[in-house]
Order: sequence, then C-alpha cells, then structure tokens
Amino acid sequence: MDMPNSFCRVSRDGRGVVRLTICNAGTLNILGSAAIIGIQAALQSLAADDGIRALVLAGDSEKSMIGGADIKEMATLDQASAEAFISRLAGLCEAVRNFPAPVIARMPGWCLGGGLEVAAACDLRVAGHDAKFGMPEVRVGIPSVIHAALLPRLIGWGRTRWLLMTAEMIDAPTALAWGLVDAVAAEGELDRAVEKVVESLLACGPEALRAQKALLRQWEDLPLEDSIEVSITAFGRAFLTDEPKRLMQHFIDRKR
Repeated sequence: MDMPNSFCRVSRDGRGVVRLTICNAGTLNILGSAAIIGIQAALQSLAADDGIRALVLAGDSEKSMIGGADIKEMATLDQASAEAFISRLAGLCEAVRNFPAPVIARMPGWCLGGGLEVAAACDLRVAGHDAKFGMPEVRVGIPSVIHAALLPRLIGWGRTRWLLMTAEMIDAPTALAWGLVDAVAAEGELDRAVEKVVESLLACGPEALRAQKALLRQWEDLPLEDSIEVSITAFGRAFLTDEPKRLMQHFIDRKR
C-alpha cells in the first residue's frame, strides 16, 4: 500500500490492477481544491506506469466514491476564483479520461455533481445496489459544467436535460436502464461486481486495450471518415508488438 499524498491510497496486485482510494475527504469524499490537486497528481504519476492493466477508482467509504464538490469552499468564491476552482476539477476529470489504461469507477452510495462528472470521465462504471445519482448544481445557484458535457453522449440529451434542469435524483436501476452505469451490484457484492469487470479486461491484450481506449477518445472528436483513417494506422501499429501474433495463435490453438 502506497500513499502518494494525504488524499490517496494506492494498492497494486500481481496482475497489474491498481486501486486508487480517495481518503481524508470526509465520509462522502467531497472534492475541495486540496483533494482535487492531490488525486490528479496521483493519477498523473500512475499514468507513466506501462505495467498497469486496469485502474479502479474508489472512495474510502461505502457512502460514496465521490459525493460532489465542496460547497463550503464554493460558497466563498468570486468569478475569478470560481473559474480557477472549476478548472482544477476539469483537470482532474481529464486526468481520469486520458489515463492510458481502462479506469473503472466503484460507485457505492451517493454520486452527485462533480462526483458524477469524474465518474462520467471513467471508462466503466459499476454501481452499488443502493447508489443514488444527481446533478443538483442549479439548486445551489450554479450550472452543471465541465464534464457534465459527457452526459449527453452517455444517456442522451433528454435524460441529461432532466438531470441538469430538475436536479432530481435517480436510483441505480434507473441509472443502469439509462446507460449512466454499466452494471449494478447486488447488495454486498460491489467488489465482486468490480472484479468481474476487471477479469474481463485482463482477458484482453493490454496493448490492444490501451490502443482501443486512445481510439475511443479520438473518435469522440473526429468526423467519421477521420475516425476510420486513424483506426487504420492504429491497427497497423498493433503489429509492431508480438501481442497480435501471440494472442491470435493462442486462439487458433484453442480451437483445434
């Protein structure tokens, strides 16, 4: 177990699976500026490790992965400091989104506002049976911004409008039906559900997964024709390693 700063605990198993646990941010793991800076720094340090096969983002509580941004801090902001604060949170979301290996959000309990934005930046989201989701910013006088912009891609414009403009909560089954989360664990089975996703990722070629994640990020910004073109290059680059030959031969041998 490593503690790169006071807001993060990092553990790694022999498979190359890393768990980054947010800590010392209250029972709901609320993101103030210090926590945002600490978590982002830990992510950026881990991003340089090519041996990481998957990253699980978790909170030091069964009440939340990240409950939201720190309202007490935000209540003291002016225009300039507000833009600085939300830019820091955007930087954290980008560090998650651009992490080279797949990132799984482990989501018990509450996931609100900035917490849901960080979760949306993850590649895969596994919720506890009792998880609750919402974007309550308009009820405290601010719009939902930065990586809330990912939500229409996940759940569509209509459902995004509902979350952002009514500030109403939804439960885990609704989040699953909407496509906001990818799996909902049975009671007491959240870690097992996360492990099931981890095992699926570990069954894939590590270099192929990293290439696939990078392509998915490019596809978000490119027209279809350009997306196809960059995919051809990525396909060719895969053969610079022995991974395709090795895994394809394993597949062929298994079928005999």
